[in-house]
This record gives sequence, structure tokens and C-alpha cells, in this order.
Amino acid sequence: MRRRDLLAGLASAGTLGGAALVATGTPIRPASLGGSGVDPVTLETIPAPGSRDGETTIPAPDRPTFVDFFGTWCPPCAEQMPDLRAANDRIGDEVHFVSVTTEGVGWSVTEDEVADWWIEHDGNWPVAADPSAELAARLDVGGYPTAVTIDAAGRVRWSDTGVHTADDLVEAIRTVTGE
Repeated sequence: MRRRDLLAGLASAGTLGGAALVATGTPIRPASLGGSGVDPVTLETIPAPGSRDGETTIPAPDRPTFVDFFGTWCPPCAEQMPDLRAANDRIGDEVHFVSVTTEGVGWSVTEDEVADWWIEHDGNWPVAADPSAELAARLDVGGYPTAVTIDAAGRVRWSDTGVHTADDLVEAIRTVTGE
């Protein structure tokens, strides 16, 4: 294991209170599930394929949002990437589709390292950094990978930890698009 991977993993585990263990596949139940909504968080994006250099707001103010939480050190996250790409291709612009890392971009991992991982795993949608884990805390992320769907009103409609097929992800995304 490379030192960078170990440090990034330890930093993320500490940031999430030791909860950044590899997913068990057990659904999580955010406090906002079906509630009044998640307050928006603006995150810096990482310049990588499909991602704009700048920032993104989650949940999106104008449409449903799908968020994938990942770590570059996480083997199940790498395994999940082809299905994420397929789901994104099938969904198109119906939802704000974004992946988020809670790694300490800028201190435990560089933007270039995240971008290289993104390229290696064929990411082609926005990727953002949540180094303070503010968004992850608001969405009760407890493992990696975690996927979350948020409706246009900002309410979490589905959240699950573990590796999913493209069909499972599209079905979960459809819970917020009404199709």
C-alpha cells in the first residue's frame, strides 16, 4: 500500500469519526430522509474529465441530485466506477450527478492525484472535494462507497452504502425524478 493511500484513508476515517470503513451494504438512514431537506453545501470541484474547475452546490438548487461518496484509497469505490458511469450515461442531465471525496485534497492527497484516479477509472461527471466532511456529515455517510439521492426540494429519498449495479443506481435515481 502506498503511503499516500494509507494517509488519505486514515485522514478520512478520522474525519468521519472512524466510520470510513469499507461498506457492508447496510442501508443508512439519514436524519433528513423524507424530512424538511438538506441545507445546501458548496464544494470546490476538481479539474478532471467531466468536471469543471470551480464549485458545485449540493443539493442542486434547480433539480434532483445524485451524490456518490468515494475515496481514492477505496477498492470498492474503484469497483463501483463502471456502474456509476453507466448510470450517469443513462440518466443524462435529469439530475445533478456528482461524486465527492472527503479526502484532505491539498494535504493528504493532491488535486492531481484525485484527477489521475478519476482518469484511471473513466470518471466523466463532476467530482468535488469535501475535506471538512460537512456534506458527508449532513448526509450521515458512514462508509464507502455511499450513494445518495436528493429530490428537487432537497430531501434525501434514498441512501445506501456499498457497491451497486447501474440498474440499482438508476432505479434509486428514478425515486427523485418521478419516472
